[in-house]
This record gives sequence, C-alpha cells and structure tokens, in this order.
Amino acid sequence: MLALPIDAVLPTLRTALAERHEVVLEAPPGAGKTTRVPLALLDEPWLAGQSILMLEPRRLAARAAAERLASELGERVGETVGYRIRLESKVGPKTRIEVVTEGILARRLQDDPALEGVGLVIFDEFHERSLDADLALALTLNGRELLRDEPPLKVLLMSATLEGERLSTLLGAAPVVRSEGRMFPVDIRWGRPVQPGEYLEPRVVATVLQALADEPGSLLVFLPGQAEIRRVHEQLAEALAGRGDLLLCPLHGELDLAAQRAAIEPAPAGMRKIVLATNIAETSLTIDGVRVVVDAGLARVPRFDPNSGMTRLDTQRISRASATQRAGRAGRLEPGVCYRLWSQEQHEQLPAYGSAEILQADLAGVALQLARWGVTPAELVWLDPPPPAAYAQARDLLGRLGALDARGVLTPHGQAMAELPAHPRIAHLLLRGQALGLGALACDLAALLGERDILRGGGADLHSRLALLAGERSAGASRGGVQRARQLARQYRSYLRGEAREAVADPEHGRWLGALLAFAYPDRVARQRRPGGAEYRLANGRAALFGEPDALMKHEWLVIADLGSRQGQREERIYLATDLDPALFDNVLAEQVRSRDELEWDEREGVLRAERQRRVGELVLDREPLPGLDEAARCRALVQLVRRKGLELLPWTPELRQWQARVALLRRIDLESGGRSDWPDVSDVALLDGLEDWLAPYLGKVSRLSHFGNLDLGGILAGLLPWPLPQRLEELAPRSLSVPSGSNIRLDYSEDPPILAVRLQELFGLAETPRIAGGRQIVKLHLLSPARRPVQVTQDLASFWRNTYAEVKKDLKGRYPKHYWPDDPLIAEPTARAKPRG
Repeated sequence: MLALPIDAVLPTLRTALAERHEVVLEAPPGAGKTTRVPLALLDEPWLAGQSILMLEPRRLAARAAAERLASELGERVGETVGYRIRLESKVGPKTRIEVVTEGILARRLQDDPALEGVGLVIFDEFHERSLDADLALALTLNGRELLRDEPPLKVLLMSATLEGERLSTLLGAAPVVRSEGRMFPVDIRWGRPVQPGEYLEPRVVATVLQALADEPGSLLVFLPGQAEIRRVHEQLAEALAGRGDLLLCPLHGELDLAAQRAAIEPAPAGMRKIVLATNIAETSLTIDGVRVVVDAGLARVPRFDPNSGMTRLDTQRISRASATQRAGRAGRLEPGVCYRLWSQEQHEQLPAYGSAEILQADLAGVALQLARWGVTPAELVWLDPPPPAAYAQARDLLGRLGALDARGVLTPHGQAMAELPAHPRIAHLLLRGQALGLGALACDLAALLGERDILRGGGADLHSRLALLAGERSAGASRGGVQRARQLARQYRSYLRGEAREAVADPEHGRWLGALLAFAYPDRVARQRRPGGAEYRLANGRAALFGEPDALMKHEWLVIADLGSRQGQREERIYLATDLDPALFDNVLAEQVRSRDELEWDEREGVLRAERQRRVGELVLDREPLPGLDEAARCRALVQLVRRKGLELLPWTPELRQWQARVALLRRIDLESGGRSDWPDVSDVALLDGLEDWLAPYLGKVSRLSHFGNLDLGGILAGLLPWPLPQRLEELAPRSLSVPSGSNIRLDYSEDPPILAVRLQELFGLAETPRIAGGRQIVKLHLLSPARRPVQVTQDLASFWRNTYAEVKKDLKGRYPKHYWPDDPLIAEPTARAKPRG
C-alpha cells in the first residue's frame, strides 16, 4: 500500500478517539485523510462492530471516496464500503463504512436521532462549512446528548485549514491531531491585475497554452462555474485541434459518472490531461497526475438575498486559504507550478478564509428541520449560529407554506414536508400537487426546478422543458440534464403516497403548471405592468422583466421560477416562468389571497378613497369601493399619508419653525445638564412618530389634500406644552432681545446656538455677550456694518472689543465715514442711527 502523510498520525488519532468521544483532525489536502482514516479505525475496540458514517460535501466526492476505500480493500462498492447520495445508493448487508452527503445524514437523524448501530460519524472537509454540515453536526451532538449513553457515539471533524482550535472549543476542548502533510514546492507565477469588466475566458485559454508550452505534466484549471468551463473547453478544443497527446476533461457535479471518472483518473500513457474544474477539485477530490494548476481565482457561491427572498449564485474572489489549497494540487507528486490570474498585490487583499454558508444562505430548510426536531437554534451547538433575521424570514415562509401554524408549531402538512428530501418550497409543491391528482406533473416540475435549466436558448416557458421530459427533441437541450431530471422525477414519484383528496377534473389542462409553481413560489407570482410589456411586478413587491422579447409576454399573469440580476441592473431578469390563470385564486390558490380594506390617497385628484382589495402579496387582484368610512380607519390613513409625505404637508410657517427650535434648545440644555427635561421632544422625527397622539384628533374635517392647509398648526403644537411651559418658553427662549441702543432684535433659533444679528454700533457699552435660558446658553453674535453686512461672528464680545475692534473700526471708518466710530466702545453711547443724538 502506498505510504501517505496521514499514516504518521494514525496511532495518535486512534489513541485520541479511544480516550475521547470528540476529536479534530487537521490535515492539508492530499494528506490521505479521506481514504486512510475510516479504514484505520474500522477494527478499533470501541467501535465494537458498529458502522462508520463519513460525510462528504458533494455527491461526486462521496462516490469517489467510497470507490477509493473499496479499492484499498480489494472489494467492490456495496460490500464493506458503500455510499448514499441523491439519486443513487450502493450499500449492502455487510456495509460498515457508509459515505454519505451531508443532507442525507440530517434526514437520517430525524428518523433515528440516536443513530443506533453507528459508532463514529466523520465530518470530512468540514472547513468548507456547508449549511448541511453545520446542521448535521448540531443535530448529531444534540441527539447524542439526549439519547446515547452506551455504546458511545464518537464524532471526528476532519478539516484542511487551520481552524482546529476553534473546532476543538466547539467540541468541549477536544484534542486536535495534526498531520503536516507532504507537498513538493510549488512555483507561484503571478498574473497582471484583473481589469474591471474583462472577459475571463481569453486570459484562461492564453495561460493554459503558455503552461502547455512551458511545463510538462497534466493541468488542473480552476474556473467559477459550468458556463465558463463550457466556453473555455470550446476555445481550447479549437486552439488545440490536431493535438492527439492532449485530453480535455470538464469536471463538475452535473456531469455523468463516466465523464467524472475520466477527469479524476490518470491520463493514459503518453498523454497529458487538461481538467477544467469548479472548486469541487479544491479539497474534496484527488486528481492524479497534475503538476500544473491554472487558477482563475473565482468561485460561484450561493447567496441568499433577504430583500428578495431568493438565492442567487454570485461569482466572487476566493480566499487566501482556498488559493493555497488550489496551488497545493500542483505539488502532490513532484515540484509543480501554479499560474494565478491575479497580481500579488491583489492576493494580499483577499480574505483569509471563506465565510460559512449558514451566514448567507436561505434557512428555510434548516428552520423546517429544527421545527421537526422540536428545538430552536439557541438549544443547539453551532460553530456559527443561524442569523436571527434570516431565520425569522425562513419561519415566515414556512408559515405561508402551511408548515407552521399561527403559534409557530409544526403542522401535519409541515411534518409531511419535512419528511421529503427537498427544499420546503418543492416539498409543498409536491404534496399539494399529489392532493390535486397532479402528482406526476408536480414531480416533473420539481425535478426541473432542482436541476440547471435543461434547455438553452428556447425562451423562458417551462412548458417547453416539460415537453423535453416527455420525449420531445430540441437542439438546445442538455441531454445529461434531461436524463438527471427524469431520474429525479422518478425518485420524487417514489416518495409520494396517499390519495388525491381534491382531484381536479381536468388534470391535462395546461393551467395547472402555473398553479403548481405558485405553490412553491407564492412570492414570485407576477403581474404585467402594461399589456404586452416586458416588465412585471412580483407579489413580493419587486420588479422583473424579460431581457428580450418572449412568447410569455402575451400573458398578464406569470409565476417566475428563475430570475436574477447582474451588478448594476436595477430589475431582475426573468429566465424561467410559466403563465398563470388568475381564476385559480378563487379556488385552488385561494390560500394566497388576502382581503384588505384600504384607505388610500388618489394622488391625481388629492382625495381619500376607501376600497376593499383582494391581494396576492403586493399585487391587487381586484377592488371594490367601500361606501361607509370607518372614522378610526380614515384617521389612520390620514396619519399614514402625513408619515409618508412628511411634515411639510402641514402648514408650517417660519414662526412655527422658530417655536420648534426654541423648545428643542431648552430640552437639549436640560438633558446635557444631566437631568430630566419637562420640555417635550418636538423634533421632526419625534413628531412623525407621535402623529396619532398630537395630530390625529384634529383631522376630522380633512378629506382632501388641500384641507391640511386649513389646520391651525400653531394651536395644535401649542397644545404640546402644558402650563406653565408656554410662559417659561417666552422667559427662557425669548423671540427677541433688547440691546443697549434700545432696539428689540429678533433671535434666530434655526442654528444652535441661536444667532443675534445686530449692528455693531447698537452694542456700544455692552461688555459681555448676551445669554438666554437663565444664563445657561450664550448667543452667537453676528456683528453687522451700517449696511447690515456681517463684519464679525463671535460668542466672546469682551474679547472682540479688546482684540479685534480696533482693526474692524479702521475698515468701517473708511467705508462709512459719516458714522460714529469711537476709540473706546465700552464707554461710547450706543446708537441705531449714524451718530448718537446730540
């Protein structure tokens, strides 16, 4: 057996698992942990004949790991080693090592929380931090704590990155076993900085051709997704036409088994292989014979948008940890080379690690599984707990799908949904379809929604995709995609049981496709803005449009299965949809309709209208006038109008704004003194928040927009000051101040501190700056020339007389020679005239 780096730490790992029920194994990619560890532990005494469950993050990795383990034993898969993945399983009565994908384990735990007969659960590649892995670990630990004593259930986390201590803390200071691994030196060759908007594929192709010319051995090319793999494959096939020594192999999770094996296995003798892979080849798989890596530095990751309630695949820069793991693929067997399509400066700006999927994912599936388990997130152990806002949104969706009742408790329908291996939206679609006698159609639709689009360039209508599943041929069809969708549809059919309780009379009618899709996506029911137009408004309030003319645009109502946007686009683009008969809202889709009495302003006519609306989310199905207006509801509508349009809708005057500022000043002074204040908060924000209290009682005669102008706003606001505050307001924040000349000068409270704008000559003889608010607030003096132009701004009049007045006097004396400019202003007579009266 070929020696692997992990072999050196296997004795330490055995000892750790004999002494503790939780262990962390940290080993770099290529150390051999996936293929050595399960076999090394199979005959440990503490296992006592029980089985080992090993979790892999991807179907392709799970199958490959099982095949490699079985080959080490000289057996076929399904004997000692088996696997279970979506659409496929190979296990037998003698199977003791079962490799499964993470979602499989979560569902198994629901049926058997104690995992009877299992002695060890291995979480492989845990550093990838998939949502299913985090959920499966949380349920495993909780089920073990509640239901397992003897024999114990042990947990082993295997990670390729340096987060061992954090994982150890999660598992109660579990021991960390580290394998240094074995890697030959890898020469990093940096690219030029990536330019915004630059096409990726030409750079990748040029780099691959350069690497083929400069370096021997097979190449592994990391690309973000299937579309890039397809385009690079086409361009390389053209550029390398006639080269019989080269084998081009795409590698991603949607390929059939033969194509995946061709990419993983060593190149035939005398040939070189170019593997075009997604990040599936980063850590989960070993690809033999590679000594050159070309890394585009990108990955496509799912991101949930709480605003739209949709998950989209975003292309983003990888982390430095991912870049290191990718480069390491070139140094497995001998010194290698890694071409990075970014600069060293850009590399330093990359995040150290990728973020956990649970922090940015759609949590509807997690929320449903936790409801079935009977716990809240706070009752489980998480490395990163589900974000509360996203979790609450997921629970809200489950409520709309009928999985949770008004108390948030799992319903019988929710229990049935949780038992199906599908997203809650799809599970709801399947169950409702079965109840209507549309089970076969529901399974076909669910399969289409679970796969990538099986038809490229054929318009957005889902009916055309159903025709492909029925056997119709099309030039743009993905043959592998059609086969997988048919297989998935068959699997869904095997899950559905029970009778059609509400069977429809015409199951062959085309309108049922829209109804089924609306079960899954009630938030994506859409209505056309203009007849024949490309733009639609969705039930969730967002907008979506067709990027190019489509036959579906002849329909007013749609349900959208797939939509997305690119950076810089305001609206979502519609990629997959089907038409919807709105008459269905009267019967099978009645659960999505809400009746609401609305009082709304007709902006065009400026009047209040009352009507009863039937709504699907934010879309109005129909409306009818309400003859009698409920006074309380009418008042609420008026208040909401003011709140929406702002306080400027009310008849404010400059004098009222000054009143508002005076009250605010006195309130601020009190609060800054460390005490409470009797002065109310009359800021715009506070007034808007309290409209129901201070404004609503005076809205009885308002029925048109113009009527707001008739309100006695001054009297209404004055009512906010209880006695004796109105009198105190005039004393502490007077509207004007008397100055030495005898003039009463208005204070301007629009700034803080208030401004007293006064001609300089009127202050002769005044030694100190005036104060208000019982001496607690100094005013800001705007000292004016005889022409009322500012010559100085100060809050320290004494300093001005002492230090600045002499210079100012020279200037003013030159410009205003007929005016009185004394040498000593403190003993001079103040005047509002050119000169004092003789």
